[in-house]
Amino acid sequence: MVLPWLLVLELVLYAGCFICGIMSAASLTITQGHFTGQCILYGTVEYNTSGLILENPSHPSLCYFVSAISVSVAIYCFCLTLYWIYTSCVEEEVKRERLWLNVTLGVCMKILFFLAVSGCTLRIGRDRLCLSALHNVPSITSCEEAENKTWVSPYNGSQFYTGLYNAEKSVWVNFFFWVQIVVVVFVQKRQGLGSRSEWSVSETEPFFHRPV
Repeated sequence: MVLPWLLVLELVLYAGCFICGIMSAASLTITQGHFTGQCILYGTVEYNTSGLILENPSHPSLCYFVSAISVSVAIYCFCLTLYWIYTSCVEEEVKRERLWLNVTLGVCMKILFFLAVSGCTLRIGRDRLCLSALHNVPSITSCEEAENKTWVSPYNGSQFYTGLYNAEKSVWVNFFFWVQIVVVVFVQKRQGLGSRSEWSVSETEPFFHRPV
């Protein structure tokens, strides 16, 4: 069974969201692992004669929360894609009821909200960390330069800025994909309403037909 092209486009967007979710969670988790599991968002970078150290990190649950959102979205996209592929194989005609389109739109709005929260958390938390690095670490003009400095063991900050940047970028790309999914689902909903209206007119027409 060939899927409607709008549904195919939606599944392609789900695939993109799945990749973005995995990349975001992986980047943040790896960065957290380089700092012995501590969440460096909103933390402070200090400098001493031995090298850079991390002070006042956030509670690990903050990073776990951001990672959990990305992973949950990725799992949802993966399951939804498998469902529609399976449905297309076992059913002769793939139809989406108006009720389920409304449910999908509701889920999309919630996902957009949580992705926006995640993106803002990563952006503000990273900026707070970078401001402390620029203020406390001598001879650097950008946060990226702090990656080349020596960090006091057991910390490994060689990729801390890159990891946080990639995580944030993946979240916002994911957010953009979900905005497109909302548009695609809304178009499918409008098409369904249009088809129903045409059916209603054709069914009622004989009742109002006047013989000549």
